[in-house]
Amino acid sequence: MLWSLIKIILFVAAVAAMALGAGYLLESEGGVQITVMGSEYTFGPLQSVIAVIALVVAVWILLKLLSLLVATWRFLNGDETALSRYFDRNRERKGFDALSEGLMALASGEGRVAMSKAAKADKYLNKPELTNLLTAQAAEMAGDRRKAEETYKKLVANSATRFVGVRGIMRQKLEDGDTDTALALAEKAFAIKPKHEETQDVLLRLQAQKEDWAGARQTLSAKLKHGSLPRDVHRRRDAVLALSEAKTILSDESSIEVQEKAIEASKLSPDLVPAAAMAARSYIEQQKPKLAMRLLKKAWAVQPHPDLAAAFAEIEPDETPAQRLKRFMALTRTAPDNPETKMLLAELHIANEDFPEARRALGDLAESDPTARSVTLMAAIERGEGADDAIVRGWLARAVTVSRGPQWICDNCQHIHAEWGPICENCESFDTLAWKRPPDAEMAMPGGVQMLPLIVGALADGTAAGTVPATTVDDGIEDAELVPDADDGTGDTGEATGKEDAKV
Repeated sequence: MLWSLIKIILFVAAVAAMALGAGYLLESEGGVQITVMGSEYTFGPLQSVIAVIALVVAVWILLKLLSLLVATWRFLNGDETALSRYFDRNRERKGFDALSEGLMALASGEGRVAMSKAAKADKYLNKPELTNLLTAQAAEMAGDRRKAEETYKKLVANSATRFVGVRGIMRQKLEDGDTDTALALAEKAFAIKPKHEETQDVLLRLQAQKEDWAGARQTLSAKLKHGSLPRDVHRRRDAVLALSEAKTILSDESSIEVQEKAIEASKLSPDLVPAAAMAARSYIEQQKPKLAMRLLKKAWAVQPHPDLAAAFAEIEPDETPAQRLKRFMALTRTAPDNPETKMLLAELHIANEDFPEARRALGDLAESDPTARSVTLMAAIERGEGADDAIVRGWLARAVTVSRGPQWICDNCQHIHAEWGPICENCESFDTLAWKRPPDAEMAMPGGVQMLPLIVGALADGTAAGTVPATTVDDGIEDAELVPDADDGTGDTGEATGKEDAKV
C-alpha cells in the first residue's frame, strides 16, 4: 500500500517536472548553433531537446546493430548458437523479470498474480523446473488444488524436481486425510532424499500411526545417522518404539519376542515406566525375580509409579501383608520423600491393619498436597482407627473435590489418557505423554463444594437438622466400606484399601 502511494507521487512529480520544463523551453529565447564543415545549423530550445532525444535513440539503435553484427560475425566463424543467443537474450530478461515478480507476489500472498506471472515466465523462459514450482505453490495459495496437483505431477516426471513433486502431493494427501497414500509417498520421498528432516518426521509419524514399529525404528536410526536427532532423544524414542513393538507382539502371543523387546526397551530408557513394568513381568515369567526387583528399583528411583508397585507385588503374589511390607522396603527406601512412596507405604500398612503406622507413613500429605488417593487413604485410616462416620464421610466428600493426582498427559495438547501410549489419541503427536498432574480446574457446584465435608459431618452428628433434612444426604451419600485387603499392596488405591463410594 505504501509503495503504491510512493509510485503515484513520483509519477505526478515527473509529469509536473516535464510540464514545467516544456513551458520554460517555450518561453526562453536563443538555442543551439552547430557548425559542420562550414555549414551552420541553428536549433531553438524545443528543437534542441528533440535533437538530444533523437541522438540518444540513434546511439541505442547503433549499439543494437553493432551487437547484431558481432553475433553475425561469430555465427559466420562457426558459432551456431550466436544468433539464437542474441535473439533469446531479450526473452530471457523478460522471463526472469516475470519470475522475480511472481516470487514477490507469492511472498506477498497474492496467489492469482503469482500464477499469471509464472505463466508469463514459462512462455519466455521455457524452463518448467523453475516455473512449475512457482505455479504449484501459487495455485495452492489461491485454493486451486487441482491445478497444484497437476503441476506437482509434472514435477515428478522430471528427475531434477521429482522430490519436490512427491513432497507436494504427499502434503495434499495429508490434508485430505489419506494417510495410506501419504505413507507411500513419504517412503518414496525419503528414498529420494533421506537427509530431509521434514520428510523424516512425517514418515516416522505415519509409521507410528500405522503401528509399523520396525519401519519407524529404521527411520529413527536414519534421523540419528544424518544428525537431525540428538543421541539421548534417539535412545528414548527407540525405547518407546521397542515397547510399542513388544505390545503388538504380545497381542500375537509370541511370548519370547515380547520378553526380548520389553527388556530391550527398558535398557534403552530406564525411566520409561511401561517398559520397566513389562520387562519386570518378563523376568518374572522367566523365574528371574532378582532381575525383576533390580529393574523395578532402578525405575522407581527415577519415577515412582503405581504400575511399578503393582509389578513389584507380582514377584511374590502369595505372601502375607507383613511379608509384603518387609519386602517392599527395598523399593520404598529409594525415594522416601516422594508422595507416591508415602501413599504406597500407607496402603501397605492399611493392608497389614497397622493404622497408626499408616498415618505416620502418609504424614501430612492429605493436607499439604491433597489428591483423591491420599484423601481416600486418610478416610481408610480414620475408619480403621474407629473414628466417627462424620469424619470418614468428610474425608470421602473431600476426595470428590481435590485433584486426581498425576496422570498420563500429553505435553503437546494437555489431553489426559487413561493409560500410556506411544501416540497421543487427541493430537497424534509421538512420544509426548508424561506422568504429571493436570492443570487445576475449578468446578462450580451448587452450595459450594468446600462446605460439603462440613455438611456431611453435621448431618452424621444429627445437628442442623432443621436447616438441611437428614434424608436428603442419606439418600445421596452411601457409606464407604473400607475393608483392608490383606493380599494386596500393589500401589492401586482401590485394591489396597478396599472399595469406597461417595456419591453427591
